Amino acid sequence: MSPQPIVGMSAIIDRFDGFILDLWGVIHDGQTPYPPAADTLRRLRDAGKKTLLLSNAPRRAHALITTMNGMGIGRDLYGEVLSSGEATRAALIARDDPFFAALGNRAYHLGPERDRSVFEDTGLEIVAMDQATCVINTGPVDLEDPLEAYEAVLDAARARNLPMVCANPDIVVIRANKPIVCAGAIAKRYEARGGKVAYRGKPDRAVYDAAVRQLGVERIAVVGDALETDIKGAKSAGLPSVWCTGGIHATALGVSYGVAAEPARAIKLAADEGYAPDFIIPGFVW
Repeated sequence: MSPQPIVGMSAIIDRFDGFILDLWGVIHDGQTPYPPAADTLRRLRDAGKKTLLLSNAPRRAHALITTMNGMGIGRDLYGEVLSSGEATRAALIARDDPFFAALGNRAYHLGPERDRSVFEDTGLEIVAMDQATCVINTGPVDLEDPLEAYEAVLDAARARNLPMVCANPDIVVIRANKPIVCAGAIAKRYEARGGKVAYRGKPDRAVYDAAVRQLGVERIAVVGDALETDIKGAKSAGLPSVWCTGGIHATALGVSYGVAAEPARAIKLAADEGYAPDFIIPGFVW
């Protein structure tokens, strides 16, 4: 069935009992909430719908809640919270995956100080590159850094054949209307050098299975703006998807957040990328 354009969440509210919601590109732009986001969350809550915020943020869920509070989006407006950072931390503690079991206990942290919550209770010691047994990649140290800024770091890690854990599979996100390089782009560059990488977060099916368990309802849809993570992840988990065209793909579609994309153009872009979302929405609007 061809993707169905809808004007807002109210058009599908009766079809689902719960929603897995992306953050960047759906609810906020990395700095500021999109104007309709809080109201839409409130209406979903008042309609008795369960929500789970699922983000490829490379830090723990409690850090995301703090960020949302700082943006003026109250904790009472949404339900569960799950992040790629939380999934990464869980894997670093469990060590039941062969890749993680072989990481050792000394990590070089490629990322900013604000992401250090991912190391809580893992037993990992953060050390210099020449002492590390692995690299934990949470993204650029400075949001303005280009990908090329990390060539020397990747060369050093590759020279020692260090395994890398990527705590944010996103390639790029939009922050205040500007593209920001993410950990996924750095990890892909490392793989291109022959480095070994394990990813945790969207579009991995495991993180969606965890989200479904946390929601605890049957009829669930995924709302996200990125075809490569949100829509792909929903398909891998067998869940219906709602593609928000006002996020990361807005420029390619010639629209802004909340402005509906021309349906044929949106459907073609998704198809060209190999995806077919169930619904297309201009923003997280009611």
